[in-house]
Amino acid sequence: MILHELLNYDTLRLIWWVLLGVLLIGFAVMGGFDLGTGTLLPFIAKTDLERRVVINAVGPTWEGNQVWLVLGGGAIFAAWPQLYAVSFSGFYLAMFIILVALIIRPVAFKYRSKLESKAWRNSWDWALFVGGFVPALICGVAVGNVIQGVPFRLTPEMYIYYDGSFFELLNPFAVLCGLVSVSMLVAHGAAWLRIKTDGVLADRARTIGSIAMLTTIVLYALAGVALWHWIEGYSITSVINTTGPSNPLFKTAAVSQHAWFTNYDSKPWTLLAPALGFAGTLLACLLLRARRDNLAMLASSLGIAGIITSVGMSMFPFILPSSVDPRFSLTVWDSSSSHMTLFIMLVSTAIFLPLIVAYTTWVYRVLWGKVDAKAIEGGKGHAY
Repeated sequence: MILHELLNYDTLRLIWWVLLGVLLIGFAVMGGFDLGTGTLLPFIAKTDLERRVVINAVGPTWEGNQVWLVLGGGAIFAAWPQLYAVSFSGFYLAMFIILVALIIRPVAFKYRSKLESKAWRNSWDWALFVGGFVPALICGVAVGNVIQGVPFRLTPEMYIYYDGSFFELLNPFAVLCGLVSVSMLVAHGAAWLRIKTDGVLADRARTIGSIAMLTTIVLYALAGVALWHWIEGYSITSVINTTGPSNPLFKTAAVSQHAWFTNYDSKPWTLLAPALGFAGTLLACLLLRARRDNLAMLASSLGIAGIITSVGMSMFPFILPSSVDPRFSLTVWDSSSSHMTLFIMLVSTAIFLPLIVAYTTWVYRVLWGKVDAKAIEGGKGHAY
């Protein structure tokens, strides 16, 4: 009870905003190299044996990596119910496409090598490509739309109405963000393949990964330029009540040019996020070229963390702006669950999240090492 009183409402709201970012970064880093590897599969591996090596590089761990996606969705549902309601209803078709792509992946993993037929295996290889490329692209497109504002409105009774359509999500800035996501995860997947493979596959991963990392830097920079020149941001124009009720209609907000850069101007330390995005990705490229594979993977992870964090830093305290009326926008301070709910969830997270991290660390330690092509060819020790 004392701890509950010490962690006041505004502190818990801020903690859960940070935790949501951590979970999203966790999924992008841990599940991201799975998606990137799947996207690379038809292009980086030329023979059936090479493709089996690539599949076995992620086959034993991809399921565990999806835990971060489940945790992220659960955190949104429990900590930010209005965010969950708007995003999962407004982006329903996009979410459905992601779900279909993610369902295809395990089927492809299990059935791909069941038959010797070349056509059969090629079909499942392209299914794995779809299962990696589509979620990476759509997640980036979703972020691009969130930055621009989503066409939803609220009634005085807190009913939520979404006024947009699926094809409106495919606007130029959102597609650019989607390409940033794809190139970022492809680079991450290539860094992972450098760790898990050797020979010609590792050499191809080095080349493709370097190109993807440089592409990520260029596209990320272009997104920043577009954000400065053409995308309007949001700002709160009324007094901010950090401990007030979860009702977005109690505030007033406005749309203005360069508003997403206000936090960088008022709090210069937030510039560390985009700096980490650029520096981490560039460092990963240099380390990959220098064949420092483990360090390259770490640097790639830091680059991903910087890019995702920069979105949160730019938008804070907004978590889902409304393009219909800025007043309807959801923020950290007016769209969370109750104080008690956030506290109980925080205690549960403090218990279970370290267990998940510890178990994941143990699994990767046990499974560490390169995939043995000879063992695959001999049919020993590999399931895929």
